Amino acid sequence: MKITELLENGSFVVTGEVGPVKGAIPRDASFLPPCAKEAESLRGQVHAINVTDNQSAVMKLGSLAACVRLKELGHEPIYQITCRDRNRIALQSEILTAFSLGVDNMLLLTGDHTHLGDHKEAKPVFDLDSVQLCRIASELLQGKDMVGNDLAFKPEMCIGAVVNPNFQPLELQLMKMRKKIDAGAQFFQTQAVYDDRVIDDFVEAASKLGRPVQMGVVLLKSPQMGAYMNQNVSGITVPQSWIDEIGSVDKTDRKKKTAEMMGRFIRRHKSKFQGVHIMPLGWTDVVPMILEEAEVSVQQAAA
Repeated sequence: MKITELLENGSFVVTGEVGPVKGAIPRDASFLPPCAKEAESLRGQVHAINVTDNQSAVMKLGSLAACVRLKELGHEPIYQITCRDRNRIALQSEILTAFSLGVDNMLLLTGDHTHLGDHKEAKPVFDLDSVQLCRIASELLQGKDMVGNDLAFKPEMCIGAVVNPNFQPLELQLMKMRKKIDAGAQFFQTQAVYDDRVIDDFVEAASKLGRPVQMGVVLLKSPQMGAYMNQNVSGITVPQSWIDEIGSVDKTDRKKKTAEMMGRFIRRHKSKFQGVHIMPLGWTDVVPMILEEAEVSVQQAAA
């Protein structure tokens, strides 16, 4: 099912996220790859599951292969595709391939630079940016390729994009959001956000643009993670109060504390968004606890 269909029906859309394995999937049909095992923790808890595309520029199994396996197992994948590794020919071809293999949802991103990953010598492509990618995806849905050639059969997918509420000045990020909407973006997921005032400022401005937005949250696992994000992740700030709270409990209790913190935060802000996107970074088993704390019911999430 397309995410846009749920949003149009007024559902509060809940999505999770998994990352493909660094390796191939054995051809044994009974083998359950790690991302599929993580997805099982999300079954019945979320509408769909994002599958990352060489996240942080670290080489892994392709997102599309993982999406197809998840689809075979009865999950609804959201195919993340970045501009970093492909030129415009490959990007268009990948979208057509994804639809042909049963994928209904895509999230289009520029992608992290290769100097952040494990192949720092790799040459980044960035033939297009995320705004241009939204535009060519929209054109494909209308039956044309980027240079105006007719397609034999047009794909039918929904187009998602990313927005960063933390970016300052916010108006520049809103300008980019407008460009993505004009290019064909149908829904948005935010980058990780932890600050109440940042959310309120963003929602006040973004609500005027008329596109559904899911609030994005990354599970804070430790005070060290919070400090690392503040020092190394551009555009995301973890308040000291969050770092202090997750550091106030023993390591053995941090999953429970994380669920409490994230659930409380989602509950406080869920009325301002059309959904939530939870990025568990491997802690998918915590997601049900977060949703319970957030008072987002299983029935509501899996409708």
